[in-house]
Amino acid sequence: MSAPKVQLLLTGNELMTGDIVDSNSAMMAQVLKDIGLGINRKVTVADDLALLVNEITYMASTSDILIINGGLGPTVDDLTAQALALVIGEQLNQHAQAYTHLINWCKQRGVELNAPNLKQAMLPKTCQIIANRNGSAVGFSVRYKDCDIYCTPGVPHELKTMLNEQIIPIIAESIPNDVITDITRLQVFGLGESSLQKIIDQQLSDWPTEIELGFRAGMPLLEVKLTINTSQGLALKSLWQKKLTDVIGDHLIAEIQGKPKSIADHLLNQMQKNNLKVTTAESCTGGLIASKLTEVSGSSISFEAGFVTYSNEMKTAMLDVPARLFEQDGAVSKAVVIAMAKGSLIKSNADLTIAVSGVAGPNGGSDDKPVGTVWFAWGSLDDIQTQCLLLPYKRIYFQQLVSAIGIDFLRRYQKKITTIPNYVIERAFSNP
Repeated sequence: MSAPKVQLLLTGNELMTGDIVDSNSAMMAQVLKDIGLGINRKVTVADDLALLVNEITYMASTSDILIINGGLGPTVDDLTAQALALVIGEQLNQHAQAYTHLINWCKQRGVELNAPNLKQAMLPKTCQIIANRNGSAVGFSVRYKDCDIYCTPGVPHELKTMLNEQIIPIIAESIPNDVITDITRLQVFGLGESSLQKIIDQQLSDWPTEIELGFRAGMPLLEVKLTINTSQGLALKSLWQKKLTDVIGDHLIAEIQGKPKSIADHLLNQMQKNNLKVTTAESCTGGLIASKLTEVSGSSISFEAGFVTYSNEMKTAMLDVPARLFEQDGAVSKAVVIAMAKGSLIKSNADLTIAVSGVAGPNGGSDDKPVGTVWFAWGSLDDIQTQCLLLPYKRIYFQQLVSAIGIDFLRRYQKKITTIPNYVIERAFSNP
C-alpha cells in the first residue's frame, strides 16, 4: 500500500502580496517528513470565498490528507470555516466547544467576548475541534470524500503546537503498517549539487529507481537524501548507500540523526572526544569562525579564545606577527598566516588553530592577489599546514565560505584525512 497523499492549502492576502513570508508550509513539511510523509501539492490563494471553495473541492478529491492553514480569525476576510461548510454542504453553527474555549480565553485575559470573536465559534456542524492553547481560534477537522481535512491557524507558534501535540499523532496512527517510508539523510561539505550529480552520473550510472535520490543545497552543507517506499528498495539500500558514501568520500560529514548539526558542531564533538582545545586567528572573516564555534552549546569546553586582527598593527600587537612580513609578503600571504597561527596557539595555549587572511572585496584586489584570494593556516604548533584558494564571491558569501572551509580543514586534520578536498582541487591558487 502506498503512503497517503498529502496536500496543503494556504490562504491569506498577505501571503499573496508578500507582506508575510510563508514559513508555515516549511514547518508542516518538516513535521510530516519526520513521520515519513511528503507533500504532493501545495497551493496558496487569496482571501476569496469562491477560490477557497474551488480549491478545497478539488484538493479533497485528489488527496487523502488536506491541511488548510489560515483564515480562522475574527475578521471578515477569514473565510476558511465558511468555505469548508459550503464544500461539505453544512450550515455554520455556534460550536459549543469552540464557544467555551472563547469564553475561557477572554476571561484569562480580562477582555470582553465581542461579536467578531464569536465568529471563531461559527463552524461546520459535524467538525471535530482541535484545541488551541495559544490562541483564540480553535482548529477543526472533518472527513469528506475519503479525505481528512484539518483546518489550522496561520499564527506560526499556534500552528506548531497544534501540529506536534494533536494533528501529527493522529495522522501517524492512520498510516497503514505496511506502508514503507525509509529516509536517510547525509550531510556533505565541499561538493556542490552539480559536482556530486556529475560524479554519480559517471560512477553510479545504474542507480536503482527503487531508491529516490534528492539534494537540498545549503550554506555550507549540502544534504543528500535517499528515500525508499518499497521492500525492493529496502533490500537494495545497504549496497547502494555504501556505493554513494564511497563516491562522496571524505566530503561526507555525517548521516543525520534527528536535528541536523552544523559543521562547527561536528568539529567540536571531535575536539571534545580528543580532549583538545582550539583557537582562531581571523582577519578577513572578522570573527565569523569563532562565532560559528560559539553558536554550539558547550563550545567553551574546547574553545576559550579567538583573535580578530584586522589591521597589520593588531596582527603584530596581538599575535606577534613580525612587521617585516607585511613589507616582504603582504598581509595576505603564507608567511603571515603561519605567523598568525603560531601566535594564536602561543597566546591561547590551545592545541589546534585555524588562521585566515584574505581579500574579501569588493575593493582591495591586485593582479597577483585578486579579490577572493585567501590564505589558510591550520594545525598544531609543530605542524602548521597552509593553503591558498581563490574564492571570487560577494563579500558576505566569501566570509561564510572561508569560515566553513577553515572549520573543515581542522575537521580533516583531526581525523588525519590526507586526501585533497574538491574545493582545493577546483579553487587552489598560486600566490606569493
